[in-house]
Amino acid sequence: MLGIAAIPSLLLAVGLLKMPESPRWLIMKGRLGDAKKILYKVSNTLEEAEIRLRDIKEAMGIDVNCDDDVVKIHESKESHGVWKELLLRPTPALRWILIAGVGIHFFEHATGVHDTRKQILATVGVGLTKFIAIVASTFLVDKVGRRKLLLFSVIGMICTLAELGTFLTLAEHSGGKIIWALVLSIISTYAYVGFFNIGLAPVTWVYCAEIYPLRYRALGNGLGVAVNRLMNATVSMTFLTMSNAITIGGTFFLFCGVSVVALFFVIFFCPETKGKSMEEMESLFTRRKNADDTNK
Repeated sequence: MLGIAAIPSLLLAVGLLKMPESPRWLIMKGRLGDAKKILYKVSNTLEEAEIRLRDIKEAMGIDVNCDDDVVKIHESKESHGVWKELLLRPTPALRWILIAGVGIHFFEHATGVHDTRKQILATVGVGLTKFIAIVASTFLVDKVGRRKLLLFSVIGMICTLAELGTFLTLAEHSGGKIIWALVLSIISTYAYVGFFNIGLAPVTWVYCAEIYPLRYRALGNGLGVAVNRLMNATVSMTFLTMSNAITIGGTFFLFCGVSVVALFFVIFFCPETKGKSMEEMESLFTRRKNADDTNK
């Protein structure tokens, strides 16, 4: 049975062999010709590819009129100060980006237990619910937008977590004799899983892959993933302890409260990034611009 897990891993490995390098990374290495070829493949039109190539060149400090296939990139001493620039002396826009990127990873797992457990999550159908929600998110994320999908997801999670806490509390106090409370707990679980996987779960990774400027992208995403994994481990390891201390219903009410905080976080810290290039993100993440997007 353990060997079955090797099948999707093998398919992923084969797919990675065909995956091209990032055009931005290639330009960072001075390989303009290779970057141009990839941009022509992934862009809708040649004009779009040229615009994106020009923007990346400008962001990298390369002459936008340079048509050489390979250029020499001179690494300055400043290129080694990314940690200080991102964590100790960030610009207001970069600080906002860092808060949004790390914060959304934090709330992805701070808002509840997302691993299926036999005692609580009524595992039959949970996997199918996840699959349907994620497929729907794939089609909606570019049509609806990241911000709207996040808001829809978190609001749905707040409602379903409140319902789940209520029904589990009723079921627990009745000793499991109130059948309708148990049934509604299962329905609320499916709804919660659906709301989580249509928005917060997938959009977190899409959003964070878009917002960091090229110079800080690797470090920013690394910090976000570290917080994500830390919160996942923390919630998983403390769930039973919390359930014993404040009851299982109380634990889900706690997650509901954290989700309310997550809602305000999205409203005030996460502007819409749909249709924006990576080179536009720093100008997007300013106080005035963020306020304008928030009021839309």
